[in-house]
Amino acid sequence: MTALDELATIPFHDADAPQRARMLSRLADTELIVALGAEPVGDDVELRMFPLEDGQVALACDTEDRLSDFFGQPVHYIGLPGRVLAGLLRAEGAGLLVNPGHPSEMLLDAAMLDWLTGALAATPQEDLARLRLTAPARDTADALAPPLAARLSDMRGLISGAALVGVAGQGGAASHLLLIAGADPERQPQIAKALAETLAFLPPQPGGVDISFTENATAPGALFFDLSPPEQPEQPKAPKGPPILR
Repeated sequence: MTALDELATIPFHDADAPQRARMLSRLADTELIVALGAEPVGDDVELRMFPLEDGQVALACDTEDRLSDFFGQPVHYIGLPGRVLAGLLRAEGAGLLVNPGHPSEMLLDAAMLDWLTGALAATPQEDLARLRLTAPARDTADALAPPLAARLSDMRGLISGAALVGVAGQGGAASHLLLIAGADPERQPQIAKALAETLAFLPPQPGGVDISFTENATAPGALFFDLSPPEQPEQPKAPKGPPILR
């Protein structure tokens, strides 16, 4: 079972929209093994394309063995991150077949790849005008807590914690804010981009969800994600031995 298979508790094309979005988010971060039509020459590669009713598709798997098993023999290939491959195929108007015959099999047409690359282009909004922090809406907390916990756990060591809070604005309009604590300022843009991508794959929330960095991610009623390193248990002192008799 690969990371994509573990998410495919329901076949991709039978899953609901949030589950499909989680699988696509994982696909974007996965190193895919892509079949080539010929051995690469320098920086030039020719993806092996297959004609289907809706157009040409490339073939990729998340392990080398799966790709060679599909063809029944070794095949030329290249490893590309899912997000890079999606961008290349979108530019060509082609689709992508992933992991045929496995739990995470998915057939992504050009329109789906167009949506995927658009979601990956999501960036956090920096121009914020906020008034008062509140507890997050219950529906928002229920929808975002599990996927955010999974994504934030990948950042353990880069951040010390995070908190999801509600934001009350003028006229009673509400939105949400994800506060990130303990991040190195030089890494904040990359962390914000990764979290913005994650949110782009989740169900939209009323007012949206912004991202901000802080020294201490605390607020009344916040949904808190503790990512501080676990405390090491104190090692028991070795018992003293009997006195040495001379």
